[in-house]
Amino acid sequence: MTLASNLAAADPRLARPGAQSAALRDYDSVRRAIAFISEHWRAQPTIEAIADAASVTPDELHHLFRRWAGLTPKAFMQALTLDHAKGLLRDSASVLDAALDSGLSGPGRLHDLFVTHEAMSPGEWKNGGAGMTLSYGYHPSPFGTAIVIASGRGLAGLAFADPGQEQAAFVDMTRRWPNATYVEDHAGTAALAQRVFDTKLWCADQPLRVILIGTDFEVRVWETLLRIPMGKATTYSDIAANINNPKASRAVGAAVGRNPVSFVVPCHRVIGKSGALTGYHWGLTRKQAMLGWEAGRVTAAA
Repeated sequence: MTLASNLAAADPRLARPGAQSAALRDYDSVRRAIAFISEHWRAQPTIEAIADAASVTPDELHHLFRRWAGLTPKAFMQALTLDHAKGLLRDSASVLDAALDSGLSGPGRLHDLFVTHEAMSPGEWKNGGAGMTLSYGYHPSPFGTAIVIASGRGLAGLAFADPGQEQAAFVDMTRRWPNATYVEDHAGTAALAQRVFDTKLWCADQPLRVILIGTDFEVRVWETLLRIPMGKATTYSDIAANINNPKASRAVGAAVGRNPVSFVVPCHRVIGKSGALTGYHWGLTRKQAMLGWEAGRVTAAA
């Protein structure tokens, strides 16, 4: 069964001609625009130049970014500049150390409370997931095709793929738990996908349960990632200090790269000390897109 037919089966509205891939087309245009901005931001290119790189008109680009990120293209470009990245780092150490406040001042705070987590036992990780049954499905998202992997206890994996790379991304995920049994279940994972990306469904009273499957060290790093609020960022060294292992920055970087639940466990909010965005397992352009998308929501709530 193809990705398009899977989507249509899950939601009859997606069976309409052209509707089933609209979200993916939007992200493809955004991806091309972001790639151009990331290469030329120092020159502050015009909206006409960005639109040309994305193969859309300036008006289409303006409306696409407003709809997609809640920002104008100019504001989005500013959100991706080095100065903005450095700004995200301000007080990053204290952000990690701060106790949860009780106010729901905006989607960033709500997102923190929307997610709860539990770790599987070390034995379940060491045996490569033997005896586990994991369901998976491909779903459109604001950041391209999302691969959602679920256990009976909650969301266990979230990956992203560019067009034509869906199977490769899925195989990449299965290497994390090579002995598990995988069952394709698009309909069964659709609700999880919707809850992750639809901010209207973020609800502190009914949190999304995330299952963390990794070594004890990796889980400690991933739990720390969950404490980085939307609209903020931190560094590998700050995370290492926060888990009382200040010399482990390199190991922290490896654990961040192995985070199996992208976006929800926000490894995209970890950047270099200089403010450079550094790498991202699912592509630096996608990392930039996530930070810009979140900036739009934080700005709208301010």
